[in-house]
Amino acid sequence: MLKGKRIGFGITASHCTYADVIPKISSLTEQGATVVPIITNSVLTAATRFGTGEEWTEKIETLAGHKIIKSIVEAEPFGPSNPLDCMVIAPMTGNSISKFANASTDSPVLMAAKATLRNGSPVVLGISTNDALGLNGVNVMKLLNTKNIFFIPFGQDDPINKPNSLISDFPQLTATIEAALEKKQLQPLLIQYTK
Repeated sequence: MLKGKRIGFGITASHCTYADVIPKISSLTEQGATVVPIITNSVLTAATRFGTGEEWTEKIETLAGHKIIKSIVEAEPFGPSNPLDCMVIAPMTGNSISKFANASTDSPVLMAAKATLRNGSPVVLGISTNDALGLNGVNVMKLLNTKNIFFIPFGQDDPINKPNSLISDFPQLTATIEAALEKKQLQPLLIQYTK
């Protein structure tokens, strides 16, 4: 189903999930999709205990087989002049959730997502935030009710120690994209998250 599809793969700064999410690029390319990687500036510049920006960008470009889009100017043409069939943002931080829900496009990832929505194509979100059931809850709900936005199923990853935290079940990324291309939300959306 993904053969010949052009998929934008946006990555934001949930560094602890990169090892689970970034290898999913391979599963998309193996099914014949063209993956266009798009990152926020924090992915490019941050050095954390999970790796440096240089290490991750090299890995992303190797898996995708394409240069990373890393500026708003590079991302803007994903509107009518250079459309994507689907845009994925995974992982998507609480900061990016808040901005996207309130129409702020201050990063290449959010610009590409806005352009994709403008074309009437699906945007798939893989959330990873400690604040989804806190102040950011209203933004998650707003996005859940927005046309052409679909979520990778999610659940609480640590309800005792982090009761406001939600994380997507990233192994369901490909199935969520396939459903979104048919304008359907993969169900069940709310799951009992297990690592």
